[in-house]
Amino acid sequence: MIGVVTGTTACFFVVDLWIQFFKRRGYYNRLIKNTCQMDQAYLVHETMEKPDFYEGQILYEVLEETDRSMTGRVKEYRLAMEGFKEYVELWIHEIKLPVASLRLAIHNQGEKQDPARQKMTGAIHRIQGYLDQILYYVRSENTEKDYRIRYCSLSDLIRAVAMENKDELLGSRIQLEVSVGDIQVLTDEKWLIFILNQLINNSIQYCDREKEEQKICLKAHVEGQRVILQVYDNGIGMPSQDVPRAFEKSFTGENGRNYRRSTGMGLYIVKKMCGRLGHKIWLESTRGEYTKVTLEFYRSDFDLTKV
Repeated sequence: MIGVVTGTTACFFVVDLWIQFFKRRGYYNRLIKNTCQMDQAYLVHETMEKPDFYEGQILYEVLEETDRSMTGRVKEYRLAMEGFKEYVELWIHEIKLPVASLRLAIHNQGEKQDPARQKMTGAIHRIQGYLDQILYYVRSENTEKDYRIRYCSLSDLIRAVAMENKDELLGSRIQLEVSVGDIQVLTDEKWLIFILNQLINNSIQYCDREKEEQKICLKAHVEGQRVILQVYDNGIGMPSQDVPRAFEKSFTGENGRNYRRSTGMGLYIVKKMCGRLGHKIWLESTRGEYTKVTLEFYRSDFDLTKV
């Protein structure tokens, strides 16, 4: 009799061990699976229920404390970044005032063909461009708070960009050719002007002064529900190995090292902004021949101008 009771107890004990084993294995497998599927793994405890076994409760409490600590750190980091962004924006606006004053003073003094005047004008223009890069990069994380999507005339936007770069275009003797007709694109006017400015500035910076005729061409056409805008220049082009990396952050490539003026941020910001606005962009180039950047805009049957 005693042997039967002992045997039965042993069986129940073994069965209970197996039940506890499968319960723990299931819990830890779910924990691992949830952790692997989450972008912010420190929040994994919020996807799990508190288990009823002791070691699992200890682990749950540790994860809970880790989550609480990490959330606090992330909040502190975000507040610090917001403060830094506000400071940068304020600093840029303060710097823009003396830059504008310098540009006006240079414009009102000296002959237009004076080499020293042209050199100073070019330097001021580059400073302005770098300031715009910083400002738009800082704002690029929260573009949804700063843009207004509507139909914009490509010719009007390109005219504004041409006027902003007229001194550099004339000084470099670059011919600007525009063929966009009356095409309109669905975009944010201010952000697209910045994008086109960056592309035109790159074309000016890397023009080939040894060529008899230097030109930048902007052409647009409609393909179904898409508008294709191409920005072409016959400048120095890019080495083939640099083309796939042209939009990478801080990538300057061979041209950037040779000319020592590149920050590697212009095209990176352009690519980022195109992504935020829903536009596609790609680049092709042949060294010593040309560079062509293509922008693709999607049209909509829903007319936002009537809203």
